[in-house]
Amino acid sequence: MIYDESDKLLEKESEEKAADVEDLLNLRPRALSEYVGQEKPVETLRIAIEAALKREESLEHILLNGPPGLGKTTLAHIIANEMHTKIVTSSGPALEKGGDLMGLLTNLEKGDIFFIDEIHRIPKIVEEFLYPAMEDFAVDFIFDRGVHARTHRYRLERFTLIGATTRAGLLSSPLRERFGIVRDLDFYQEQDLVRIVKRSALILKVPMHEEGAYEIARRSRGTPRVANRLLKRVRDYAEVRAKGVITAPVAIEALALEGIDECGLSELDRKLLKTIIFNYKGGPAGIEALAATLQLETDVLLEVVEPYLLKMGFLIRTSQGRKTSEKAHDHLRVPYRAARHERTGLFGDKK
Repeated sequence: MIYDESDKLLEKESEEKAADVEDLLNLRPRALSEYVGQEKPVETLRIAIEAALKREESLEHILLNGPPGLGKTTLAHIIANEMHTKIVTSSGPALEKGGDLMGLLTNLEKGDIFFIDEIHRIPKIVEEFLYPAMEDFAVDFIFDRGVHARTHRYRLERFTLIGATTRAGLLSSPLRERFGIVRDLDFYQEQDLVRIVKRSALILKVPMHEEGAYEIARRSRGTPRVANRLLKRVRDYAEVRAKGVITAPVAIEALALEGIDECGLSELDRKLLKTIIFNYKGGPAGIEALAATLQLETDVLLEVVEPYLLKMGFLIRTSQGRKTSEKAHDHLRVPYRAARHERTGLFGDKK
């Protein structure tokens, strides 16, 4: 998939959906100078890009690790722009067979960026095709079977593989060791999120007070993608209920309507915490049991819900399972000790 995907989306979607896609692409920075936050990883990439351009070489393979929405895909597109080359994108689940990967690799041109999102979900048989491609820039084709089997080594143009993952621990050692640059992206600070929200509001031409930007930023779970999504919802609310201007009270009212509290917790976050508190006496509770109780996939809890709750100190992960902290009880206004001595229902009713 080449980086002209937006054109196809705009043709297929309705005008309203197309506008949302266009907004998203417009909000995404296109150069490292426009990128906010992640100072150390960005500085590392800036040096690597400048050095590669001076030597007129391709970049080393890059692995970006971090929770969803922190800018891994955005950084991949920025790197392609900074290197003045094109980007071909795919994802781990989409590469089901070796042939899927072969078709993409053999069409790469010199210096191209090959971006694989959720690279930890690549099947093992496909992953093995990546080893010679990353190390020797070659792939081996096998013809016939059995005693008549023959192999042919096809030389590839030198390219840069950028892998994005939310769970680096699931990558095999042989794959992880073939990346020359490995960087972890962390949750954003509030001041950086305020800058992102103000920049996005300027692009969307939404009048907004400084306090309004702060209220959106502090509820954005430390994640730029969430910040931009909440900004759009607050924009809609402001246009209908507040003459189009985003002030602090307007932002608070709009986000309360979305179920987002002052710490950025959603309905799902609170439901997970309450399940542990009321159904499992505050824990420990196994992730599979929690997923079954909430009727969710374990990956949703592990990759989307848990990271922020762990960072905020609301959730404690132990070898026995997940436990809620005293901070979580205070936030939900549930007595900390009482929950551990008295089994109650999900909504506080005693059992």
